[in-house]
Amino acid sequence: MRPGDANANGDRDAGRRRVVIEDVTPCIDGGRFPIKRVCGDHVVVEAAAYADGHDAIACRLRYRKDGNDIWSETPMAPIGDDRWRAAFTVNELGAYRYTVTAWVDAFESWRRDLAKRIDAEQDLGMPLAVGARLVQQAATRAAGADAAQLAARAAQLERGDAAVVDEALAALMAQYPDRGLATLYPFELGVRVDRARARFSAWYEFFPRSVTSDVARHGRLADCTERLRQAAAMGFDVVYLPPIHPIGETNRKGKNNAETAQPDDVGSPWAIGSRTGGHRALHPQLGTLDDFRRFVEQARALELEVALDIAFQCSPDHPYVTEHPEWFLKRPDGSVQYAENPPKKYQDIYPIHFETDAWQPLWDELTDVVLFWIGQGVRIFRVDNPHTKPFAFWEYLIGRVKAAHPDVIFLSEAFTRPKVMYRLAKLGFTQSYTYFTWRNTKWDLMQYFTELTQTEVREYFRPNLWPNTPDILNEYLQVGGRPAFVIRLALAATLGANYGIYGPAFELHENRPREPGSEEYLDSEKYQIRVWDVERADSLRELIARVNRIRRDNPALHEDGRLRFHHADNDMILCYSKTTPDLRNLIVVVVNLDPHHTQSGWVELPLADFDLDPHRPYQAHDLLSGARYLWSGARNFVQLNPHGLPAHIFRLRRHIRSEHDFDYYL
Repeated sequence: MRPGDANANGDRDAGRRRVVIEDVTPCIDGGRFPIKRVCGDHVVVEAAAYADGHDAIACRLRYRKDGNDIWSETPMAPIGDDRWRAAFTVNELGAYRYTVTAWVDAFESWRRDLAKRIDAEQDLGMPLAVGARLVQQAATRAAGADAAQLAARAAQLERGDAAVVDEALAALMAQYPDRGLATLYPFELGVRVDRARARFSAWYEFFPRSVTSDVARHGRLADCTERLRQAAAMGFDVVYLPPIHPIGETNRKGKNNAETAQPDDVGSPWAIGSRTGGHRALHPQLGTLDDFRRFVEQARALELEVALDIAFQCSPDHPYVTEHPEWFLKRPDGSVQYAENPPKKYQDIYPIHFETDAWQPLWDELTDVVLFWIGQGVRIFRVDNPHTKPFAFWEYLIGRVKAAHPDVIFLSEAFTRPKVMYRLAKLGFTQSYTYFTWRNTKWDLMQYFTELTQTEVREYFRPNLWPNTPDILNEYLQVGGRPAFVIRLALAATLGANYGIYGPAFELHENRPREPGSEEYLDSEKYQIRVWDVERADSLRELIARVNRIRRDNPALHEDGRLRFHHADNDMILCYSKTTPDLRNLIVVVVNLDPHHTQSGWVELPLADFDLDPHRPYQAHDLLSGARYLWSGARNFVQLNPHGLPAHIFRLRRHIRSEHDFDYYL
């Protein structure tokens, strides 16, 4: 801010303010968007603050929760090169704000110079008089016993008593500084505080209509109790349902996305809306809203949360089409434009036309849809294709919802360009799908996850890793067999604090594409009921449960910011670690990325960073297999057979010698 600008705003002292504050971090796009944290986090803030000349300055971090007009403050400590650091704790859901203020600290400047004068054996008469005046002025800003003590100290200085200048006086003076010419950073930066599940969660997706033993019988929510128990037993904490609304009949798609449906075809759940209702209705064959609420309660009793798909699009039979034709784009022949992604055509879906003149009623209606399902007990939403709707719309909807329900979590399903994905995360989406699904080589994984966890991106983008989805069966899973599924499970569950699987298809390592070169499943569950034999002997269910138990038992795996990659001398072996800040929980993961062949090599760990003594052995406890290895030094040998267990999830334990000369590992 230039002095002329400040004077124009009525700041007559602008020209007298000497401290400059700049480069306050974390800061997203100049403060346009908030950073993300969860309850209990410390928000560490840094800033550059300096003044002309050699005077000392004082710097303070200011913070408050939205709705509270009173700012709290904490001193910032210098960390070198005119940078300052402090932290505050966010203990409530919702929004916080923070900024920085600083001023020339006349007393600290005087105290520093007085020490130099004493060392130089200079005359202290006038300097002590100056100090007495500073202390006396502080006494006028204080009250009670502090004011009396400061006045007494000022009198001692006037009598020439330099011994009164001690740490106690400095601490007292710091409580009553002269802030008349303080500089205030001109921006208030934001923090969005979510609940812990926003940072750490394991998702399990399934289609309720396929919870049946007969493809001719449509599954019901009432049939899903056992599937919920299975998800809970595997250690998941979120069960995610694709759209559960009525499905349109006009232009309904048949099996394998056939353009012509047969009479018994059930259609795609994403073709939402029929004569029985739209986005506020439940598919009649799934049950009633009472059944849905019971389903939510059953899940809650098993310590599961239900995540619901939000897909803002309509079948030609949706009530919106006739009640609000202004919300849809008409083609020159008067027909409604159906969805296309050339050469793909989705004749069973009408996209909503967000450029309609009636955009405000549209926004309010769609926001009310989310609020309706919150009223049915849902607090987590997976949002389908948010990148095909306006950014401003999502900022409006999420802002309104979270103002009333700050515990709600939104997952962005946007497999699109990086800047678009990041913009959606900045404007409010709690978690985001990623490119993990297609990152299969060592270099790709290291580059991508370094970007997600070690750059500014980590302040606003929470990755949620999915090895497969109903839309995506990637080539790696198609050709790698069962080992490929195990490898991708190990990576997703340990690289990401949030991850999910498209349930029975992953458990049973379903890998048949519709045709060569396609990522669509053969006999995709999106278009037909599938009967899954989840009791199959080769199911991955037990391994999945073991991995999720490891995740829950090891706090190092509960967040992403401390992910670090380590050297392995084989390009098919990926090695990385996650630790807790106090290093009491040390997790090292080693994965064979080759689903076909045994791979071996030497991995190198930064023992100093782990606070491990390089001259003592340490234990590498493989939490997957239960095996324990005694390692020494930074370099150790690994060998992984993909047809056994293609990954190690090690917990490193330090060598301890007890007072009775008994060796153990902690």
